[in-house]
Amino acid sequence: MLQTPSGGAGDGAAATDTGLLSIGAVLSVLREEFPEVTISKIRFLESEGLVEPRRTPSGYRKFSAEDVERLGHVLRMQRDHYLPLKVIREHLAAMERGEALPLPALSRPGDGEDPAECVPEKPTAARIGRCQLLAAAGVDEQRLAEWESYGLLAPVGDGVYDAEAVTVAGLLMELGRYGIEPRHLRAMKAAAEREAGLVEQVVAPLRRHRNPQTRAHAEDRTKELAGLTMKLHAALVRSALGVRLP
Repeated sequence: MLQTPSGGAGDGAAATDTGLLSIGAVLSVLREEFPEVTISKIRFLESEGLVEPRRTPSGYRKFSAEDVERLGHVLRMQRDHYLPLKVIREHLAAMERGEALPLPALSRPGDGEDPAECVPEKPTAARIGRCQLLAAAGVDEQRLAEWESYGLLAPVGDGVYDAEAVTVAGLLMELGRYGIEPRHLRAMKAAAEREAGLVEQVVAPLRRHRNPQTRAHAEDRTKELAGLTMKLHAALVRSALGVRLP
């Protein structure tokens, strides 16, 4: 069960006298169970009609405890059942009508896909099958093929993707709503690959070390450096735009 914090005041505060939470406070709550969730993901789910936070006169989002629970339920259905947002939305609507429906079957094919041609693979913690990616992102084969043609997504094996592909697909969908197409993102992809190459260069000596404990330490160092480079990238973008995100 997700626990919501209390205390604070003002538009940007964690909570108001009415018990409503800012999007930043919601992010902190959700990350206890979903460490990969981002503010962009919450906004994306809002744009898809899966949650409807209130707005202050100055335009800040304010979430109730029920909103937070609903977001947790949505994220859980995506993570554990790889359900497309359309199916999740229908399931939640049925629950609100008091209809006790079982969750739909795991890994439904994407829109416009022939179910006979899509045989779901059992997901693992770090890998996801093509069918499951299509379902989780709520896209069809044509859209996924376009992303792949620009190198924004790529399988790590025969029809198998890294689990991070679900996050990438969701962000690509959200950017697309602002008119940002895959061809516009090639520079961003190239920059990400250069950053990854820098991290790999730093940890490479650890990976080649004779000591097994030192080699094992390379994974922790990689995660640490990845987090720092992402924070720096975000800070540089904010600085270049001259904006502060809520």
